[in-house]
Amino acid sequence: MSESEGPSPSAERRRTPATHDFEASYATGRPPWDIGRPQSAFRDLADRGLLRGRVLDVGCGTGEHALMAASLGLDATGVDAASTAITIARTKAEERKLDARFLIWDALQLPALGESFDTVLDCGLFHVFEDAARPAYVDGLRATMPTGARYYMLCFSDEEPGDWGPRRITQDEIRASFEHGWRVEGIEPAMIETTIEPERVHAWLVSLFRT
Repeated sequence: MSESEGPSPSAERRRTPATHDFEASYATGRPPWDIGRPQSAFRDLADRGLLRGRVLDVGCGTGEHALMAASLGLDATGVDAASTAITIARTKAEERKLDARFLIWDALQLPALGESFDTVLDCGLFHVFEDAARPAYVDGLRATMPTGARYYMLCFSDEEPGDWGPRRITQDEIRASFEHGWRVEGIEPAMIETTIEPERVHAWLVSLFRT
């Protein structure tokens, strides 16, 4: 899919102020979550054939999960508010000769894409939103996912010791956020891989079915 398809360039630039602005993290170097490959937990989903239909990688960073989906022949889109990350993702797609689309987009404005997705991947985005922003994010997901679609999320777990990095998320918080319009199919212990010590941090792998 070419970059010219989908929202116009002017629409693509439309953003609301982000809870966290990660642009500087990509512009000044390689952030610790940018491991240069798909997270193992999501790679396993792909290997099990669980990525289906149109795939959205929300908060895609430099695009490894959207590129993974594209390598499987799936219609893959990645969105991120950090323009530097999207530039890198587009370069990767060109170099790997993969047909993935990447858009500069605010994850709190997903309905404005005017599109529908069968599988949504979220690696490390949900846990950056403050409580007040979570309903808008979940509402946006619900509006862009038809009944039967699936949302897979990796987020920091409250089982990770210490207080460094993003806020920890409890299972109760996840269930409360996705109480309406979703069925929780699983919340399983997993790991998020990073480029810095300790290189692997405790996470939840969440599987949700859009009802």
